[in-house]
Amino acid sequence: MIRVVVQPEPIDTAAELALAEAEAGGAGAVASFTGLVRADDGVTALELEHYPGMTEAALRHLANEAVERWALLGATVVHRVGRMTPGERVVFVAAAASHRAAALEACAYLIDRLKTDAPFWKRELRGDAARWVETREGDIAASARWLAE
Repeated sequence: MIRVVVQPEPIDTAAELALAEAEAGGAGAVASFTGLVRADDGVTALELEHYPGMTEAALRHLANEAVERWALLGATVVHRVGRMTPGERVVFVAAAASHRAAALEACAYLIDRLKTDAPFWKRELRGDAARWVETREGDIAASARWLAE
């Protein structure tokens, strides 16, 4: 089962994890990752925009790749859009597998790949100043390592 959601509402990680566990029939492990908005360098808010339909399709494609690569029993990607403040959840991923190594690796894969391959436009606000954020070199390197394997 693959679940992909892009939403402006806050992410209820307890509900998402419970759903991932409930739909992971036969799994021996469910791993998850929650990304939070950081207050790096005085960031006061983060705004994420997306292209409805295209973003969900890109996330579903990444989830399908993870399911095939690790023989997952389930994958979940929930991503927020809109305005968020430091400390708020911006993304949740979960992977259900027969064994923990596959679930943990699939989570890392999903978060690394969505940072570079999912069409989101990110703008950081610092008080009255705002700037669009480019993909960071570290994120590109993290994503590339999965493609090299």
